Amino acid sequence: MTLWGKHIVVTGGGSGVGAETAKVLALAGASVTIIGRREAQLRAQSLPYQICDVTDSVAVAEAFDIARTRSGPITGVVASAGAAESAPFQRTGVDAFRSMIDVNLIGVVNVWQAALPDMKKAGWGRMIAIASTAGLKGYSYVSAYCAAKHAVIGLTRALAQELATSGITVNAICPGFVDTPMLERSVEHIMAKTGMSREKALQSLAAVNPQNRFVQPVEVAQTALWLCSEAATSVNGHALALSGGET
Repeated sequence: MTLWGKHIVVTGGGSGVGAETAKVLALAGASVTIIGRREAQLRAQSLPYQICDVTDSVAVAEAFDIARTRSGPITGVVASAGAAESAPFQRTGVDAFRSMIDVNLIGVVNVWQAALPDMKKAGWGRMIAIASTAGLKGYSYVSAYCAAKHAVIGLTRALAQELATSGITVNAICPGFVDTPMLERSVEHIMAKTGMSREKALQSLAAVNPQNRFVQPVEVAQTALWLCSEAATSVNGHALALSGGET
């Protein structure tokens, strides 16, 4: 699969799934711009980057303007920036819900809206959200995160219908637990709350996947590559689960 001539923006591109996705897309020939909040992480990827908080629509618009001036019109966006907070529902305040919605949903809205004019003009585009199995089912103690990721799936399906005849596809990738720094934070939280050893905490999370393992960032990245390619032209409005068969 080749992406020569495509300019794809990847948010959350400084680490984890975002960084791996940016690398895979660049190796396939795309011009890739990464966006994130931490300059040191972005610079380490050796790709064009913009420092930007995706929850700030004005800053997003400015970052996209600079990116298109440098690398041409934007033909794809992989919205990978995200965060998760864990707490019982009764101790999850409204501010926590707003925070989860801001980064996990509004961040997607902002970057997709910033890129859409270029895609409409070209009559071709790829919008991808890195969501989660938390957008497909419920998990205990992450109600705000689940609510935000469910909203991303709803947004994906609605926009896919709206843009169906435009040449633009809109899809979400929904991995289970991925071997990233976010997973490590979950492990540390379990250890602190339960007294489990690190090994036991890891086992408790891996066991959610019927394959008894963690999804690797490259698996998510390769799925994004396929969705960006011509081979996935008819794939629209989907929430693709990468979960080893988790139901």
